[in-house]
Amino acid sequence: MTAPKNSVATERGRYYRDPAGGPDLISVTNVTGSSVHKPALVPWGAGLVADAVIANPIEVARRARTEPTRLRRELVALPNVNRERASNLGTRVHHRAHSIVIGSPYPADPEVEPYARQLARFFRLWRVDFERDVEAVETTVLDREHGYAGTGDLWLWLPTGPGGRRELWLIDYKTSAKKPATTVYAEQPYQLAAYKYAPVALLADDSEVPAPRPRRTAVLNIRPRGYRLVELPSDRAVYRAFLGALRSARHLHNAPNAYPTVLPPWAPGANPRKAA
Repeated sequence: MTAPKNSVATERGRYYRDPAGGPDLISVTNVTGSSVHKPALVPWGAGLVADAVIANPIEVARRARTEPTRLRRELVALPNVNRERASNLGTRVHHRAHSIVIGSPYPADPEVEPYARQLARFFRLWRVDFERDVEAVETTVLDREHGYAGTGDLWLWLPTGPGGRRELWLIDYKTSAKKPATTVYAEQPYQLAAYKYAPVALLADDSEVPAPRPRRTAVLNIRPRGYRLVELPSDRAVYRAFLGALRSARHLHNAPNAYPTVLPPWAPGANPRKAA
């Protein structure tokens, strides 16, 4: 995962410092990670463990007898290890995509280049002129009223309107080595709607401008051998759903870690409240 300017890692996940000095703003991806159900995660993690066992059955059986505790620890850690590896690759692909759009050099990275080639294919297919068509790139947007912030990947003008009229799209890159290029998840429209309706954008020097207001929103699923631009909804109904998730996330983040145990008045150690 990329680490945009003004973002900070906390025990409650990512937040953004407000350059104007206001309260910290919860990250959009922190909201979706905290309060949106992700039913695919458990089967995905179980599948990783199953694949590891099937690929090395004899070794696993031997270690189950000789070092079961260590084996169990390694198997349990597999989902997190793979998630971190995928997140690291996704971060590098995002950096490479940014370098393509702004025309800056990028160090050789053989693992990233297949994704970069597919992104370049996307730009060629749509005949994107970076000077003309890119409205904003890697831009942080703020909504102080609701208390959130996030960093969008790309605001891009594409000729998708009637008669080839240009429309402004907000596009979020999504990478995966194995998932089909058509894959989408329930929280992705929330993320796009949050960016779409945030009123303020930060420039490189932390000065503020009105945020771009895209007409359409999509994820660009980039794979080593292909890509797919998938349009997702981001209307007011989706935005209201995001705000509900935001309230849930804020409640969860502010909840105490422990609660008092209630005992009957006659139990040892009980300290009942006195009647008013």
